[in-house]
This record gives sequence, C-alpha cells and structure tokens, in this order.
Amino acid sequence: MTVTATSVDQSDQLQPRRTSGARGGRLLRLVPAAASALCGVLLYVSFPPRPLWWLALPAFAGFGWVLRGRSWKAALGLGYLFGLGFLLPLLVWTSVEVGPLPWLALVAIEAIFVALVGVGVAAVSRLPAWPVWAAAVWTAGEAARARVPFQGFPWGKVAFGQADGVFLPLAAVGGTPVLGFAVVLCGFGLYEAGRLIAERRRNRVVRRAAATAALLSVAVPVVGAVAARALVSDSAEDGTATVALIQGNVPRAGLEFNAQRRAVLDYHARETHKLAADVRAGKVAKPDYVLWPENSSDIDPFEYADAAAVIEEAAKDIGVPISVGSVVERDGKLLNEQILWDPVKGATQTYDKRQIQPFGEYLPLRSLVGAINKSWTEMARQDFSRGTEPGVFDIDGAKVGLATCYEAAFDWAVRDTVTHGAEMISVPSNNATFDRSEMTYQQLAMSRIRAVEHSRTVTVPVTSGVSAVILPDGRITQKTGMFVPAYLVQKVPLRTSTTPATELGILPEIALVLVAAGGIGWAIGSGLRARRAGDA
Repeated sequence: MTVTATSVDQSDQLQPRRTSGARGGRLLRLVPAAASALCGVLLYVSFPPRPLWWLALPAFAGFGWVLRGRSWKAALGLGYLFGLGFLLPLLVWTSVEVGPLPWLALVAIEAIFVALVGVGVAAVSRLPAWPVWAAAVWTAGEAARARVPFQGFPWGKVAFGQADGVFLPLAAVGGTPVLGFAVVLCGFGLYEAGRLIAERRRNRVVRRAAATAALLSVAVPVVGAVAARALVSDSAEDGTATVALIQGNVPRAGLEFNAQRRAVLDYHARETHKLAADVRAGKVAKPDYVLWPENSSDIDPFEYADAAAVIEEAAKDIGVPISVGSVVERDGKLLNEQILWDPVKGATQTYDKRQIQPFGEYLPLRSLVGAINKSWTEMARQDFSRGTEPGVFDIDGAKVGLATCYEAAFDWAVRDTVTHGAEMISVPSNNATFDRSEMTYQQLAMSRIRAVEHSRTVTVPVTSGVSAVILPDGRITQKTGMFVPAYLVQKVPLRTSTTPATELGILPEIALVLVAAGGIGWAIGSGLRARRAGDA
C-alpha cells in the first residue's frame, strides 16, 4: 500500500482553532447583553403580585456589573436591553383588549429612558463612590419618565415594588424618589462590595476609601430604613371613621364592561342595599360614609333621572353619604368625576380627575393614531378634560382625599390631597378593562406606598377588584377577590400629622437629580481632561 503525504502549513493547522476561538469570543461578547436583559426581568419579578421585593437588589447589582466602565454606545444598548427585560413583562397588561402594538410601542419608548440612564451610570462608574452617583442617575431617569411624554408615565418606579420590603419606611422620609434611590444604591453597593472583595483576593490590596464607600452604600439605606420606622404609625390623631367600600362587579371584563346600560350602577346599588340590610341585622357596623369606585355609575346621574334615583335610593337605604364615580358632561367637557351623594341633600361635592390617562381617557396624536388603526380612535371618540382642583371631600367633619385610579402613580396628585387637609385617602378605581392581569396588584402596591409616604389610611374601592383597606403603616387589613361583588367595612384612623415626605414634596427628587447632574458633569470633565493629557 502506498501512502501519499500532503504537506500542511502551520497557518492551515491553526485555522480550526482560530475559528473556534472567534466563535467563543462572539458568544462571550453576548454575555453582557444577555445579563442586562435578564437583570431587567429580575427587576420585574421583584414587583407585585410577587412579594419578592429583595430581587431588586441583585437586579441592580447585575446592572452595575454590565455597565461599569463601558463606552457610552455599549451602555446605551445595554441599558435599553435592561429596560426591555423589565418593562415588556411589567406592562403586558396594556395589550389587553387592544392588542400587542400599543404595548410594544409604549415599552419601546419607555425603555429609551432606561437606555439613557445606562449611559449615565456607565459615565459615573469611573468616579469615587460611584454607586451614589449611579443611583442618583437612576432616580433622575425616573423623574424624567414621570413627566414626559404626555405628562409622563411613572409606572414601574422602583419604589412601587417595595411595598413588602424592609426599605418601605423610607417612603415617609422622602417619598418614592428616596425609597427608590435607597434600593438602587444598595444594589449597586452590593456589586461594588463584591468586586472589591474579588480584587482583594487577586491582588492582596485593600483600597480603603473604595471599600468604605461600598460598605456605606449598602449599610446606609438599611440603617436609614430601620430608623425611619419611627415615622410610621397607624394611631388615630383626629378620631376614627367607619368606612365602607363597595365592589359591585361588572357584567363583563374588557372595554365593554359598561356596554349594558346602567348595569354597573345597578350592581353597586345592589351591593349597597345588601350592606344596609346587614347593618340592620347587626352583622356589620354602620359606616360613616360609603365609597364607590371610579365609573361605578356608568351613566351620568346629572343627565339621567333614573341613574340619580338609583343612587339616591341606595344612599337613603344605608343612611350615609356615598362617594360615587361617574363620567359626566358639563359645559361641553367630559369629566371623570367623583360625586358625594348625601341621602338628604343629593349631590353636594364633586372632584374631577386631574391626571387623565393618555391613549385611555384622551388621545394624543389623534390623526396619527387613526392612520395606524381607525378603531383605536373610535374607542376614545371624545377626550376627557382635566380637573383643576385637589379632591378633598368633607364628610361630616372627616376629610377624605381623592386620587382617582391612574393618579395614584403620580407623587403630586396624592400629596396635595394631604396638604389640602385630607385625613385619609381614597383611590377609587376601575380595572375591569384590564381583566385579571397583574395591573390591579401593581396599582394596589402603589396605594400601600402612598399610605406610608403620607401616614394616611388609604382605601381602594375597585369596580371588579381588588378592593382593599390599607392602614397608614402599609398593611392591607381587608381585601376582596377579583370579579366578585363584595363590600368591606372597617374602622380606620384619621390622621392630621404630616411626614417629612409630605412636607418636603418634590425637594428630595430635585436634590437627587442635582446629584446626578453633578456626577455626570464630573465624569465628563474628567474624561475631557484625560483626553487632553493623552494628546499632549
């Protein structure tokens, strides 16, 4: 047998290894992108209805790892992936009834803010005590997202995922900005501490200043939260009130929840009559007032006498005022209104929702939206108008603040009810259009944060659930199921004192935005000086 040998040069021998190495390098470069998206998902999992608040810490620790020392272009992409991982599952409820396109468009826009935050975090990650600057940058991003576009969309603030967490008392110190800042700071601090420990093992060198900053980034939020517990109290300061919440349910879920004329109103009146019968039978205490949800009267009681008669009959049966939610038209304006209906005097006070929902209660860019899908413009044929005055009902001396549904997400809309004298807060809501999605639990968590932030009882009457009573310490003492008729009755404390968060208002947020701006300015200046030094 003859064997013929063919020579193989060295480059050919190495080619398979190079190909394999190149493939491995490409896969390795994908690790930060995958990690960033997964950290975003981890942040989503930390939100209600899951009580996994602590997952926000490793989420931001991982986010800090993927961003530290990156170029602005890489950070922009990594930040966007984090935003997609977080917001895509968090906001999937916006696709109920209208399909995926609005949901995807909303997430695509909101994730831009997170992408820009990523650039800022990467820039300040080269500074001393960088977790402080980076957490402030995140807070600045949330501040921007809560204001633009279309007057903002603060859904998904880190603070809103902390209703069950150890950091919750910080809401009473500086509201959602301080609470969110503390969580993000602790997460970034955990990563920095881990990085320095690994560096110590490799180099046997301890950088004391950096180690101290990392330790404080973790310790200060925790110690601050423990100290802030002194601000949290559920004791009565101006007596108590026995309040009833009515959840009448709806004929059907979705956008057609009120398609059957007067059905929603009749359901809520029926449950109120049931409550009145149980009061007469001695099964429950008689309430001082009754709170119905947003849209609980599906027809305008000022225009239709039969609707007014149903409400009046229910009020007379229970014998106390009822706060009724309805859509009313006045002077050519469509208003989402709460009406205080007295059993003797009828309608005595009103509150018109001020923070109305874009693409839900009014339609920005109507012509553009209509060009994309005409049916979307038909869902909102007439835009709602905004109210102009804070809502505080005086019910026989008890001051009840009102923040209707979507307004609970906005710091100012809740705070100014308290600064105008509210001794408790009601958040009447209608979540029937979002079926059994996580939306109602996310919104309920916001109300728990607001209770601690302003040290007020918060009641959440919802057409289809989940309705709840929340004490000033953030605890839910009673709640209903979803899509069932029910009522809740409870004696709650009325409080008049104010927390630092209420007193300070927007100032903590402004301070943190200024810290973020200072850090980014410092980072840019340092980079420019280093570049000039390199060119010299």
